[in-house]
Amino acid sequence: MSSNAFHDDDHEVVSRRLSSRRHPGLEAEQYAVDSDPDGPPEGERWSSWDGATHGPKPRPDWVITDLGAVESDLGVLKTGKEADVHLVRRWVPGSPGRDVLMAGKRYRSSRHRMFHRDSGYLEGRRVRKSRETRAIRTRTAFGKELISGLWAFAEFETLVRLWDEGLPVPYPVQMSDDEMLMEFIGSQDGQAAPRLAQTRPDADLLPVLFEQLRSAMLRLAELGWAHGDLSPYNVLLEGEGDAARLVLIDWPQVVDVIGNPHGPEFLERDTRNMCDWFTRRGYAVDEGLFFGDLMAAATSRW
Repeated sequence: MSSNAFHDDDHEVVSRRLSSRRHPGLEAEQYAVDSDPDGPPEGERWSSWDGATHGPKPRPDWVITDLGAVESDLGVLKTGKEADVHLVRRWVPGSPGRDVLMAGKRYRSSRHRMFHRDSGYLEGRRVRKSRETRAIRTRTAFGKELISGLWAFAEFETLVRLWDEGLPVPYPVQMSDDEMLMEFIGSQDGQAAPRLAQTRPDADLLPVLFEQLRSAMLRLAELGWAHGDLSPYNVLLEGEGDAARLVLIDWPQVVDVIGNPHGPEFLERDTRNMCDWFTRRGYAVDEGLFFGDLMAAATSRW
């Protein structure tokens, strides 16, 4: 998600299979709030749906919007330089089947973030007030807080747009001040789908996966965007065999290929990172030809 990029292999990745003791949905065990009379009958908190900014419609059937729903944090899936990703369970007490796992991305404040590449990615982005623009440019304390907010809401808004466009991204459920809830890509028992870098697909699956990647990156370029930090560490492989599909994740640094003066460089790096992985796995692809197709798509709207 090049020497200037950071990837999830730079992070302490702590994805693991959650035991049934931690996941009430796997057994009949339930969490109870033992002292707060206004607290939920189960779980750690009432549903955070009310008051949040919601994802696009039509919503998938699995999204739970009931205000009587409750939530529990089942543990950290991954720690990162700008955010930690938690496994969050939301369910409706007394309603069998109304139970879902989501990924909760919790962004760090400007004082605790370790994401030092802001300037190159922020070029080409605009905020409404000149005071805010100056604060971001000069990196005042206020400006750093604005940058933190830009990363969070940029990722949510990007996911909304890409989901509407049919790209392979997690469905963005909701956005609040410090947490984005989105589709959990993994199994019902809490096992996250592996990152592409961790996998060894069969040789006959590689061309299928590359065509999925090619289609997604071309459509993204047609929209005028580059992921900005795409690598096999920011791509999940969900399913196996004929059901295998790539899911692109980690979008806070999405780049306007034309509006950002470094846009073509980011796009070229994304292309190189992905082509290198396929080539190393034994499926040679022409990086230069692919990048040319992507730039043609990105400039076609101008």
